[in-house]
Amino acid sequence: MDSIMKTEKLCKSFSNGGVQQHVIKNLDLEIMEGDFTVIMGASGSGKSTLLYALSGMDKPSMGKIRFADTDISDYTNDQLAVFRRGNCGFVFQSVYLLENQTVLDNVLTGALIVQKNSPELVKKAKELLAKVGIGKDMWNKYPNQLSGGEAQRVGLVRAVINDPKILFADEPTGQLNSSSGKDVLDIITELHRNGQSIVMVTHDLKTALRGTRVLFLRDGNVVGEYKMAPYGSDDIKARRNGLQDFLDEMGW
Repeated sequence: MDSIMKTEKLCKSFSNGGVQQHVIKNLDLEIMEGDFTVIMGASGSGKSTLLYALSGMDKPSMGKIRFADTDISDYTNDQLAVFRRGNCGFVFQSVYLLENQTVLDNVLTGALIVQKNSPELVKKAKELLAKVGIGKDMWNKYPNQLSGGEAQRVGLVRAVINDPKILFADEPTGQLNSSSGKDVLDIITELHRNGQSIVMVTHDLKTALRGTRVLFLRDGNVVGEYKMAPYGSDDIKARRNGLQDFLDEMGW
């Protein structure tokens, strides 16, 4: 597999009352194309900060981030916005659908900025929505008419409609019940089986089991790594026990 993203001595600091708080510290990390990388760690370990830096949603304080063969470390905010639109998809714990737009319009709004062929794009959006269980009868509904699980599935379609090189997910099942959470994870797992590169932050063991690589973050740096076969290709009990043993070793 080829490297799709790489960091060199990545640092991210914030000023808190005049005192610099170093959240990410000299982090070297490589993500390979087709990886399903899961980032875990205690609260405050820098998980979400790292995700936002990798995805171009926030700029590093120091160090380099390379996406394929391009150094994006010194991109302006406008350049980062263009980079995100063309290369990244995002799924958050809160879905952030536009309340005044229908399900279909929510999916299409960002996509139309990147793709200009609207008839083909509308067809693609409808096909993707149907594939995740959002049928024709729901396309003209508004976000306040959806359940949490339905809204997150719409958010997933919005995230992948531009065929992103990497899908970033931050606690994607954090506000869902167990049934809806499983549905969302099944969709994300299927995306990975079809070749999607994924970087996901989670604190949940069941969610982390879907990955192929788990990185454990402590005090802004990776202190442990655990690799797994693609989900569904091994015994789930052995998979769970192996990951639990790794997390116990890390002091999770």
